[in-house]
Amino acid sequence: MSRTIPNYALYGDQDPPGWEAGFDFEWIPQRSVPYNFDIKPHTHGAFLQILLLQSGGGEVFIDHSRTAVQAPCLLLVPAQTVHGFHFTPDVDGPVVTAAQRPLESLAAVVMPELLHTLRRPAVLSLQGQERALDNLVPLFLAVEREARACALGQVAAGLSLLTAVLVQIARVQQVQQSTGAPAHSRKAQQIERFRSLVDAHFRQRWPLQAYAEHLGISPGQLTRLCREVMGHSSLEVINARIVHEAQRELVYTRSSIKQVADHLGFVDEAYFTRFFRKHTGQTPREFRTRTLEAMAPVGAGGDTQTL
Repeated sequence: MSRTIPNYALYGDQDPPGWEAGFDFEWIPQRSVPYNFDIKPHTHGAFLQILLLQSGGGEVFIDHSRTAVQAPCLLLVPAQTVHGFHFTPDVDGPVVTAAQRPLESLAAVVMPELLHTLRRPAVLSLQGQERALDNLVPLFLAVEREARACALGQVAAGLSLLTAVLVQIARVQQVQQSTGAPAHSRKAQQIERFRSLVDAHFRQRWPLQAYAEHLGISPGQLTRLCREVMGHSSLEVINARIVHEAQRELVYTRSSIKQVADHLGFVDEAYFTRFFRKHTGQTPREFRTRTLEAMAPVGAGGDTQTL
């Protein structure tokens, strides 16, 4: 006798067409407690699920393979993927169920490479990934607020927030792939810690030595680690972060070139201009003018004022 895998929208519910619902938010115990923390293998024909285990653990069954999991970790289950869970009683964390096709349509416009993330099951340890957790938890809580609301644009806001969640998942996957090791490996933890330090202190123009000291390694070790994992030297990583912020301020604020230089810790405007031109091939003023002109709507004069 053939065995049929149940097809659920949520655990135990009939599965409606994918375009009839946007997204749903729950906490893992809400659905797992009635099933004694043992969710039998099933599929969601049109829905993707994302779970963030913040406590507890258990075992995950995805496409005929079983994986032990322990918080903190992320589980991504695309539509039509056979999956089941056996959680420990102390499990907790959010679970989002969302229509996959609208998410894919949105990803195809804003970040096509996200389609790969959307369509592949993933079990991702977040051990040592404090930076990722700091980014993910507020996004899940924002999804919860939208799910509880009955307001204009609820689905649009929810799917946009879920796209941001998927971007964070893709970033975690990128770290794992670049290190060739799990996210909780020492190498991955050091890179994530370095990137967090750069985000926090690039405006103060910390020297490379300061970053290395905070990581407990030498500047040479830090550079070798960055080249191995990211393909760039540690100084290139720092400079790229400064350039990115400079470009953002030049395009999205009315700060003068001198003010942008001050915000980024440069001693004067001339030094900032030389730095920016070295890394982009343009002066800050040229970059601002050309970018704003390119962004202006067709037939409109655009705001190309340079300050």
